[in-house]
Amino acid sequence: MSFYVYILYSASRDRYYIGHSSDIDVRLIQHNSGRTPSTKPGRPWVIVYTETYSDKKEASNRESEIKRMKSRTYIEKLISGKG
Repeated sequence: MSFYVYILYSASRDRYYIGHSSDIDVRLIQHNSGRTPSTKPGRPWVIVYTETYSDKKEASNRESEIKRMKSRTYIEKLISGKG
């Protein structure tokens, strides 16, 4: 089973959200249906970036690494392929 780190973008709030999941399609539906309190105000969200990992721990560690950067510039470089 693969695990994914994903970055979502909300045009309505001009914000990014970083997460990880084994099924990003289902996870996106959850974000956009309001089932996730932290992303409910930013609907609709679109997936703008993904990375694939072979296990959950790797994906979780990578998610934490991206979040620790606390940098919109870093996130936008990842998305553009320059990161």
